[in-house]
Amino acid sequence: MNNSLVTVAYIAASALFILSLAGLSNQETARKGNLFGIIGMAIALLATALNGNVNIAGYATLAAMIVPGALIGATLASRVAMTSMPELVAILHSFVGLAAVLVGIGNYLGEEASLTGAEATIHQIEIYLGVFIGAVTFAGSVVAFAKLRELIGSKPLMLPGRHLLNIGFLVGTAVLGVQFMGADTPAGLQPLLIMTAIACLLGLHLVAAIGGADMPVVISMLNSYSGWAAAAAGFMLNNDLLIITGALVGSSGAILSYIMCRAMNRSFISVILGGFGTGQTSGPAKAIEGEATSTTVDDTVELLKNARSVIIAPGYGMAVAQAQHAVADITRILRDRGVTVRFGIHPVAGRLPGHMNVLLAEASVPYDIVLEMDEINEDFEKTDVVLVIGANDTVNPSALEDPNSPIAGMPVLEVWNAKQTIVMKRSMASGYAGVDNPLFYKDNTLMLFGDARKNVDAIRAALVQEDAAAPALVAA
Repeated sequence: MNNSLVTVAYIAASALFILSLAGLSNQETARKGNLFGIIGMAIALLATALNGNVNIAGYATLAAMIVPGALIGATLASRVAMTSMPELVAILHSFVGLAAVLVGIGNYLGEEASLTGAEATIHQIEIYLGVFIGAVTFAGSVVAFAKLRELIGSKPLMLPGRHLLNIGFLVGTAVLGVQFMGADTPAGLQPLLIMTAIACLLGLHLVAAIGGADMPVVISMLNSYSGWAAAAAGFMLNNDLLIITGALVGSSGAILSYIMCRAMNRSFISVILGGFGTGQTSGPAKAIEGEATSTTVDDTVELLKNARSVIIAPGYGMAVAQAQHAVADITRILRDRGVTVRFGIHPVAGRLPGHMNVLLAEASVPYDIVLEMDEINEDFEKTDVVLVIGANDTVNPSALEDPNSPIAGMPVLEVWNAKQTIVMKRSMASGYAGVDNPLFYKDNTLMLFGDARKNVDAIRAALVQEDAAAPALVAA
């Protein structure tokens, strides 16, 4: 394939990637956006593989690498449940970071002798920055995966003088960078490898210092890092399409992280550098008073039957129970009865940006009744029943009522303002952020304990049974 065709293919792939991002910005066009991205990546891979200027040992060797990787990736991805998507995304980000590190080191050792003067200096800077960003992304993503997989605790790691430690890592990176730039190949490999180790430690520490409630922000930020790592690899390999793609991913991930931090009323810098809720408070959190009141499936069905308006607030518990399809059926039954049913989605519900939206879309819940927190918070006061399914931190009133709470200031779904709130949980345990929830003890809150899937199935069965019995009663 000549250079002109490669250029045309790269332009087409870039346009498809942009269309993909545009499509993913809306639930109704998300499938089309994914399709654009798949087609764009296929074009990019073919154009790169068939580019005559690329030094490929042989297409047999290339196929031996690509085909097994594609098969392994497709097999693993097809087996991953929606509940495990956050950790899948995290580990995939780590692969991008590791690839950038390996590309950088390989590019340095195979550096072209034709580069001299300013060109050689710029190329070395590209290598050094690319390896640094890749190492931070790799290590940080591994910690994020471990937290989401619950292999390690979700609480932030608060080491003494942690900010000075981060500054020390950065200073060490800068000093090693000077040594790397002043050394000839391959003498610069030693400072490059030492910097890689330091960058890995920095990535580990940065993500370990961020609490569990902030994991959606961490995932989107690591997505941004992986994009910039890919862009850096593009500069190293002189591949324009890789630069464009990396810049698109990097900038979109950073914008998403910023938007989520604003939605949580948190500083973007403080979240990334210090973790959620790690600031100093003026005293201990308020003690929770009162007793929780439990309810039954039958009582819950009666409340839903008699309600004119219902809001459902889903959380990670719904994802774990895989109850979205039963919830969609309940929604359809209630709407057929004339009940106004809507969903309230918190920006960080679940452990991945848009996690709840994807689950509800999978269950064919109409897009127009799935509302964001800002759109629905004022409506809770006019709502008869709120059904909280597996949510905890995102419906915790202490965020607004207790200035000493670890989640103080975080906007939440104000479900307690409804006439009646029903919370589905296995137990009274705290959420992923490790903060107790006074919602459970409020006078207008009822706790429906047990597995969310079983309870939702039981509610659906009761509603279906009543619908089936209604014609018989009319006929009698």
